[in-house]
Amino acid sequence: MVTGENGKPVNRQQKKRNPVSKPTVLGNFLQALAAVVLGNVVYFLLESSLPPIARHHPFRIDVGMLVDFWFCLVAFGLIRTARKWR
Repeated sequence: MVTGENGKPVNRQQKKRNPVSKPTVLGNFLQALAAVVLGNVVYFLLESSLPPIARHHPFRIDVGMLVDFWFCLVAFGLIRTARKWR
């Protein structure tokens, strides 16, 4: 166990944490929001061409919800990749 300056035990994860600035948190939130909106727009535009099992039915947990999540995840990956290239 690691001890701090005062001799008390310190968790290693607590010792390595750095504070996160508000602009970083806001930036991450906006990227996630954009990914959800973009992913849902693409999913709902393509929904009629998807097989019936991949279509989401309201108020149910189904495969369509998983496909929608996948579109959002891909959108998030594209946004993060584009930001790293800048």
